[in-house]
Amino acid sequence: MARHIDYYASLNSPWTHLGAARIEALAAKHGASLRIWPVDFGTIFAGSGGLPLPKRSPQRQAYRLQELARWRDHLGIPITIQPRHFPARELPATCCVIALRETMGDAPAIRLAHRVLKALWEEEQDTGDPATLAALIAEQGLDPEAVMRLGAEPRWAERRDADTQAALARGVFGAPSYVIGEDIFWGQDRLEFVDRRLARG
Repeated sequence: MARHIDYYASLNSPWTHLGAARIEALAAKHGASLRIWPVDFGTIFAGSGGLPLPKRSPQRQAYRLQELARWRDHLGIPITIQPRHFPARELPATCCVIALRETMGDAPAIRLAHRVLKALWEEEQDTGDPATLAALIAEQGLDPEAVMRLGAEPRWAERRDADTQAALARGVFGAPSYVIGEDIFWGQDRLEFVDRRLARG
């Protein structure tokens, strides 16, 4: 049976960004297919007992910043710990990613999602701005006007809602989550275990 990873991502998450290139590399290493699900983690948190960042205690918010700095230095990924445009308006980019996944396939959807994350976390770009999003789409060799027009169709927001409920039912509660069969791996710091799981087949 072919290896497959369901990849639950947030386009606002620094942790998703820190794992982005590495999950792609692991999929390639093991010949696994990789499908991205950019679900609504606000709804995920509400349904699983989690708290959105602004509602977490000051201690947890401060620790998050320390951990981001540690992982930035450990991985050598030049993220901005507190980017100017975080949290960005996520829905337009998310709907474009879903539209690409459903009409063109997994690879272009993942490329756009990861480019959006890099723009937010490394380049101080406002990924919720339509002009910025259009430029990022164009960088992928796609027609930005066509992709954004497609992404604005209501069916993709509806699909995201359905995907979110399916993720909750599957046991997903945080971003990023990598799901292989019945095994859920939450967080980019669990990618070593993803590697081991893929190696088992």
